[in-house]
Amino acid sequence: MTTPESTQEAPQAAQESLATSTQAVTSTGLEEAALGGSLGIEREPASRPEPDSSDEASDAESDADGRGQLPAAAGFDDDGTDLDDVADDDLGAPTLDAALEAVLLVTDQPLDVANLAALVRRPAAEVADRLAALAAEYTATGRGFELREVAAGWRFYTRGDCATVVERYVRDGQQARLTQAALETLAVVAYRQPVSRSRISAVRGVNVDGVIRTLTTRGLISEAGHDESSNAILYRTTELFLERLGIISLDELPPVGDYLPDLDSLDDFIEQTSS
Repeated sequence: MTTPESTQEAPQAAQESLATSTQAVTSTGLEEAALGGSLGIEREPASRPEPDSSDEASDAESDADGRGQLPAAAGFDDDGTDLDDVADDDLGAPTLDAALEAVLLVTDQPLDVANLAALVRRPAAEVADRLAALAAEYTATGRGFELREVAAGWRFYTRGDCATVVERYVRDGQQARLTQAALETLAVVAYRQPVSRSRISAVRGVNVDGVIRTLTTRGLISEAGHDESSNAILYRTTELFLERLGIISLDELPPVGDYLPDLDSLDDFIEQTSS
């Protein structure tokens, strides 16, 4: 059985409990607000990022085609020119013609249009047109060289009409005198021909590879087959060698014995050097 006093106490207890809960929630909120303000944190309501319409359109297009597109940096034009190079206008030379001429002058082998276009950073079609125009210009002006297209690409060549003067330079235009080493090697070849390089080295006591190349370039000696036992290359003198000495055949060479010391003098020399 409830009494009037207990009935009044129940609502009062419920009100006190509700007030305590409200005060706790308010205190917690104020503490969080104070902590965020002291740290400079600004709270914003969380929101989901909205999808980019352009990305959706790109994905839809890729899905429709069944494949994506390659990056532009890895792409090449239909003529083989790098797209990145085409976008760069820096030739590295005053004009396109000057750039092509400079590269072709220093190359030791023909260059195709694709390589030249990548070097000068121009479309391959434009480079091909300028190469053809330069070749026609050199021919029209009667230059001593020509720009010729061969199977491997483009390269400068001396004009065929100038073959005589070029041959004259190669054979007679080198006026530098032979060194003592070259003269000694040439003498060994002349008196012992056909002779191998190892035999020449044995006679002279030094390596003769460089001298052999020099004499071959000068046209004074040439290859004369291979040795049967060692398969080594044999060398002999050429007609130019006879012309330079003013003789008709090797039989006119002076005897070596006339320039060698006699046996008595040789013995004395050996004794002097050994002591």
